This record gives sequence, structure tokens and C-alpha cells, in this order.
Amino acid sequence: MQELLPLAEKLKAIAAEHAQAADRAGRLDIAVVQALTSSGFSRHFVPAKWGGSEGTFAELTQAVIAVGEGCPATAWCASLSAYSGRFAAYLPVAGQEVLWGNGPDRFIVSGLVASGSATEVEGGYRIGGRWLYVSGCEFGDWALLCGPAGDPSVAKFFAVPREKYAIEATWDSVGMKATGSHTLVVDDVFVPSHLTFERSAIMTGRNEHSTAPAHNVPFGAAGGLTFAGPALGAAIGALNTTIAILAGKKHSPGVAQGLARASGEIEAARLFVERVAATLDTQPVTRPTAARCARDSALAAELLVTAVNGLVKAGGTSGLAETNDLQRFWRDVVAATSHVALRFEISAGPFTETLLGA
Repeated sequence: MQELLPLAEKLKAIAAEHAQAADRAGRLDIAVVQALTSSGFSRHFVPAKWGGSEGTFAELTQAVIAVGEGCPATAWCASLSAYSGRFAAYLPVAGQEVLWGNGPDRFIVSGLVASGSATEVEGGYRIGGRWLYVSGCEFGDWALLCGPAGDPSVAKFFAVPREKYAIEATWDSVGMKATGSHTLVVDDVFVPSHLTFERSAIMTGRNEHSTAPAHNVPFGAAGGLTFAGPALGAAIGALNTTIAILAGKKHSPGVAQGLARASGEIEAARLFVERVAATLDTQPVTRPTAARCARDSALAAELLVTAVNGLVKAGGTSGLAETNDLQRFWRDVVAATSHVALRFEISAGPFTETLLGA
């Protein structure tokens, strides 16, 4: 089985070539999507019994960062494709076979916020509703959609094949435009029980159907990492672009300080992100550990926003031209780090509770 990172470097080159056009079109080029899948992102967390890589958080994170240096939107979709495969590993074995029985390279997308409605019927559920902000949905083979299941306090995930949902074009963001994070619409679709699992399993990291370490990590510990990787790659792309703008030109001490500070902030963010990935791969994820991972991811996000703001200032007016990649990287970092999983004010509370013994 080929390693992910060398293939990610090839994907980075393809994605970078199409990045500006994808940003304008609001969707990834089909050649990029095909390269994303063939690179092994979709299969990264798929159980080995189905031909998947059953890989590590560290390897995936490095690969996502690399792709993000060329096209952050591609990195975002690659990351979510991999993590959606991790979620699908919580399905009963019969459900996993439906998804991966003919191969592990299914592009799975996820609607993580509980929405819609589900009614229990013989053999499963009938579901319907709208799920917002489903990244990469135009290219998905399956969607994992979270929704209430009878009791409003209990939510389940439902695996729905592409032919059973419609896409409503609602994504109109100034950043991460090419992720195509549109709305999925489901109209009274039957989902058999073996294609469902309780959300609580993902939240607690207790997987009844797999003993693989990556399949037993609580959502809160890994949630921020999912989005911090693409943001970090985007910030590195912004740094490289700024260096290219300034190379060979005279610049003021203020520009020098800004570039030095921004590069340091990006390196510091990378240390946080890599520590989270290494922790999830090598340590039992206790409550304090999960809280620290969430804090580290959110703190990395804040560092990245500060860094790219400084890079835009250092790059000057030319970096803000629509044809310049700097402004695209900047927009993508700001959009990526606005995700709720990277909000520092949310992660600070649980982390402080573990410090104070609450």
C-alpha cells in the first residue's frame, strides 16, 4: 500500500494548478477530485478488512497540510473525506460492507449538525430534511447525516447514497469557496438500521465495531484537527507567496519584522497541530487530554489568523489583487478558522475545568 504523503505532494501540484479557477467557480475541478480519491484520502481511516489504510492522524495531518499549501479548499475536502471515513467505521459491519464491500475509495461527505427528522419504522428509519454546509457534496458517493431519531435527546447518523439526496446550491462564502459546501436535501428516504449508528458513539469514541485506535478517539479531541490542518497549509501557502512577492525587493524594517513574526506564528501553530495528531495516535484520550487537544487546535487557529493578517500587510497592495494567490490564501485561512471546532472561547471552558479539577 502506497504512503499517503508522497501522493499528497502530487495532489498538491494538481490542485494548485486549478486553484484560482476553482475559487472562481466555487467547486473543485473533476481532475482534482479524482486525484484526491486516488491519492488515498478517502480510504485513510477505512478499516483494513475492507482494503482501507486504517492510518494514523499524524500521517493524514502532514498530507493535508501539504495539499493546503497549494489549494486550501482541496485540503479541506481531502481532510473531511478522510474523517468521514473514520465516522463511517462506527457503522455496524453489515453497513460497512454496503459502503466498502466493493472497495475502500468511497468519497463520503458529512452533515454533522443534527437536523431534519427521522421516524422509526420496521427495519430502520424514514428521514427527511435539509443539512447545511456539507463540504464536497457535489462529488460524494455517500452522505453521513446526523438527525434526531424519535427521542429529541438522541441523535443518530444515517448513511444515505448519492441517488437519494438532492443538492441545493447555497454556498456563497468569501473564503473556502471551492469547497462547495452546499445544502443536502432528503425527502422521505428509508435508511435501514445497519446504515445507522448513534451520535453518542462518535462523541465518546466508543466503537463497538472496531478496535483500531483511530476509530476509538472522541470527536471533541479530533474535531479541531480536521480543520486546523487545511488552515495551516493555507497559511504556509500565504507565507510562500509573500516571500515570492518580496524577494529581490527593498523593504522596510517593519516589513522584515512582520514577515519574521508571521513565519514564527505559523511554525508555532504547526507545533500545536502536530502535537495534537501525535497525542491522538499514541496516548489514551482521557478527558484532560481531549480538552488540551481542542485547546491546542483552537489556539493554532488564532495564531494562523494573526499570521496571515501580518503577511497581507507585508505583501502590500499587489498581494490583494484578485489574480494574486496571497489574498486567496488569506480568505481561506479566515474562513477555515471560523469553524466552530476552532473557536477558542468554546475550547477554553472545558480545558480550564480540567486544570481546576472541576
